[in-house]
Amino acid sequence: MRLGELAPAGLRQQLATGQLRLRTGPFVTAVQSRLPEVAAGLERLYDLHTLAPPEVFTDFVISVDRPTGPRRWLKPQVVFRFDGEAPFAPLPGDQGFPLFEWGMNWCIYGHCHQYVALHAAVLERNGHALVLPAPSGSGKSTLCAALAFRGWRLLSDELTLIDPERWLILPVPRPISLKNASIEIIRSFVPDARFSEVVDDTTKGSVAHCRPDPEAVARSDEPARPGWLVVPRYEPGAAPQLVPLPKARALIAAVDGSFNFNIQRHRGFEVLTRLVDRSACYEFTYSRLEDAVAVFDDLAAGPPGQQP
Repeated sequence: MRLGELAPAGLRQQLATGQLRLRTGPFVTAVQSRLPEVAAGLERLYDLHTLAPPEVFTDFVISVDRPTGPRRWLKPQVVFRFDGEAPFAPLPGDQGFPLFEWGMNWCIYGHCHQYVALHAAVLERNGHALVLPAPSGSGKSTLCAALAFRGWRLLSDELTLIDPERWLILPVPRPISLKNASIEIIRSFVPDARFSEVVDDTTKGSVAHCRPDPEAVARSDEPARPGWLVVPRYEPGAAPQLVPLPKARALIAAVDGSFNFNIQRHRGFEVLTRLVDRSACYEFTYSRLEDAVAVFDDLAAGPPGQQP
């Protein structure tokens, strides 16, 4: 059953009682919230995701709600809880849905050490993955959103999960996080994209989330093989430039972006080395999304994993 098949009243009832069990890629999350903005965000952006039956193992049990006490009414806040505990400080009261999204990311990179996890957007074309590791402000999510609506299948805009047993990259297709100017850039680039409400004055500035393409959600059980690792950088006015990146520097970028390399240690080094070895590695500078999409379409037309 898809979340979108629930009537609004049924969705809110399941959320209020913690009975909503949401599938996102290989994970099942039990979600509890009485916040209307969390229900609205799920209804708008997760309508294509399936719900798990009660007998299926639950990976995470989370809640996003008001704290108890006077702060429930005076300068309201929202708090994220994992297994009943609050791992970080409450946020202002209008940030319930962003907190849900950030908390879901934290659950995965903080606990799922059966995988090697990178802070990198990842998409798929012809069975091969395009990994985009980059720091905040590099234009990674904007580029990811543009590609995800122009023929590339979104695996994740935030987390590259590598299964070390199968040497495959797993999909976790969830809403794409955008901030500040990127929100209107993608609205213009993909006029029919579905967005959450914009939330201002967060620690990241103004944020909004964009619903993934239906195909990405429908194919959330299909992993991908390594194909390309590209470190992107947005530069105003720059012409698109894709240049080969030495494997040693590509490995450093992967290690720097790993959430759990310190835990994985030898296995993590082996997995990331194999990722780099099996990928064509580049640096990419861009300013216009149309130019960027054309470059990546040309890249996908050639053999993956091979650099000139």
